[in-house]
Amino acid sequence: MDDQPQASRHVPIAGVIGWPIAHSRSPILHGHWLKRYGIAGHYIPVPVAPEDLAEVLRAMPRMGFVGANVTIPHKESVLALADVVTDRAALIGAANTLIFRPDGKIHADNTDGYGFIANIRQHQPDWVPDLGPAAVIGAGGAARAVVASLLESGVTELRITNRTRIRAEQIRSEFGAKVVVYDWAEAGNMLDGAMTVVNATSMGMEGKPALRIPLDALAPGTLATDLVYTPLMTPFLEEAQARGCHIVDGLGMLLHQAAPGFERWFGRRPEVDDELRRAVLA
Repeated sequence: MDDQPQASRHVPIAGVIGWPIAHSRSPILHGHWLKRYGIAGHYIPVPVAPEDLAEVLRAMPRMGFVGANVTIPHKESVLALADVVTDRAALIGAANTLIFRPDGKIHADNTDGYGFIANIRQHQPDWVPDLGPAAVIGAGGAARAVVASLLESGVTELRITNRTRIRAEQIRSEFGAKVVVYDWAEAGNMLDGAMTVVNATSMGMEGKPALRIPLDALAPGTLATDLVYTPLMTPFLEEAQARGCHIVDGLGMLLHQAAPGFERWFGRRPEVDDELRRAVLA
């Protein structure tokens, strides 16, 4: 007869799926929390080629997985494979957090927008969303999450520009009349009067092209934030700070977006603090 305690038979496993996945900092992040709170659980990187995604997703719950984070290139594809999709994931058109329910159903959510706003609130608690227009540079998946969260926070006008204008136009058609599209050539003008400015592109990241947009129109007191966190202090944030803007780096978005998933998988709401930042940066 097996007299092993029930609790030790079901150690929850979560992970992050992507292709490639070796670069992900999520295992460090969740591993830090598991150790800090003394939780018996595991969080591992799971490399999944696009052609294997459906098969792997169906197998993971049977292997003891309680959920997973999702990164490039699977964030859109998982929506079609999920049994339940939250309204915000459907609106954004991507999921970054999966919960494998006891009944075998896959629940898909998107916590990127939550992470974006929580990062701002933590580092600039006096930020007022409706103080003036918001300006978003970029129209990819991350930008869609930012747009959704800014509008939900109460921004009354949201300006957006993208190198491929049609992607910005698509965001306007889906998110409504508060969204105003600017040509890429007019990106500098878009910042005039904006009180919240977001770089939601990968430009300025290590190994990527620089963000070549004139920032002359940035006013002192504007909130400037970058989704890039390698480097932490991007050229965009450096110039914004020099112009008297309040700046928020992109690392906190990564940390905060992870918290809701961790709570669902491991049963504890984790803290996002300086100790966590140091662990992930190390």
